[in-house]
Amino acid sequence: MTNTTGGPAEGDTFDAGAGSILRQPKAVWATAGASVVAFMGIGLVDPILPSIAKGLDATPSQVSLLFTSYFLITAVAMLVTGFVSSRIGGKKTLLLGLALVVVFAGLAGTSGSVGELVGFRAGWGLGNALFVSTALAVIVGAAAGGSAAAILLYESALGLGMACGPLLGALLGNASWRYPFFGTAFLMAVGFLCITAFLKEQPRPAKKTSLLDPIKALGHGGLASAAVSAFFYNYTFFTVLAFTPFVLNMTPYKSGAVFFCWGLLLAVFSVIVAPRMQARFGSLKVLGGSLVLLAADVLVLGYGNHTAAVVCTILSGAFIGVNNTVYTELALGVSDAPRPVASAGYNFVRWFAAAAAPYFAPKIEEWSDIHIPFVVAAITAVIGAVVVFVRRNVLSHEAEELQPKHATEDSVTVFAN
Repeated sequence: MTNTTGGPAEGDTFDAGAGSILRQPKAVWATAGASVVAFMGIGLVDPILPSIAKGLDATPSQVSLLFTSYFLITAVAMLVTGFVSSRIGGKKTLLLGLALVVVFAGLAGTSGSVGELVGFRAGWGLGNALFVSTALAVIVGAAAGGSAAAILLYESALGLGMACGPLLGALLGNASWRYPFFGTAFLMAVGFLCITAFLKEQPRPAKKTSLLDPIKALGHGGLASAAVSAFFYNYTFFTVLAFTPFVLNMTPYKSGAVFFCWGLLLAVFSVIVAPRMQARFGSLKVLGGSLVLLAADVLVLGYGNHTAAVVCTILSGAFIGVNNTVYTELALGVSDAPRPVASAGYNFVRWFAAAAAPYFAPKIEEWSDIHIPFVVAAITAVIGAVVVFVRRNVLSHEAEELQPKHATEDSVTVFAN
């Protein structure tokens, strides 16, 4: 029998457990495929930032606003996505997000100035936030084989998108910096048609989410501590993602290859390595150690030669993957707020750092030299570790009780949101 979320129809046979991950309804594959493209959009512009700067006669600090506008809108949208989806339903929220991405990604490719491109990228961020914050719930509701198979499928989409975004940007951007934007619009339009055709509407939640619920959730000391620490960590993360392409100064192909390897490490360490390290050493020790190692890595990135910069850029993906997983578990488990609400509050805080780093890193270079932005990034990573240490009493109880089996589910939810 067909379920209300687009699940398998009567007569379809699906094995329970992990074996069913590749035997899913068309609705699941449509949503997962669109999710890959949605996550590709985050790093899509990485290898073409220098090309955009040259094509629009813009400075690095101006071009980096592509990230700032995108993530600033994403941060604010954290207060809106739950409000919207709890009122119009999951399918309509997905389609609204996809439609916005199609429109604004297409418009971005037509930009005649960096100001226009930054504005269109902001609209893209709103659409992406609406889509990715809803897609996991839709996949879990429609998938065969239980939530574990659905989460693994979605996590695979996340990792594939993060790794392939820079690669697509390089392949299309080598001909023109405009083509990656048109390519994304086309792929998301295909996703829109597939979801329209194959996904049935999910039932709306019994309780509607208000705009202030995520803010109220931050009144919990543990959640607020995790969010503040993640804020400083995300400044480091997005200094690497948004500023490093200018430091490497490579062709789109070479830069895309570097960030493809970076994305692969991020995915592997987030899904496979981090849960094993937590089980052995404990979440807070793993998080603190990974933040300190990330600080050392970005210092070498900033002061080393070109080869060292390439190696450290790729290696940072491992530390970022570990940090993403552990922060997510802490954020979703440390308070008694519903997970979607806790996730929205946590992301509302941390995405502001993702908006700030791409703007301030090139500005700091203009005020000083090319090394200092990485010094600042190293300091913010250490501050994140200090917050974890100082606030360990409000974080440690949850960290000790977290089970590794929850790591994948939680990391997907928070990163998506």
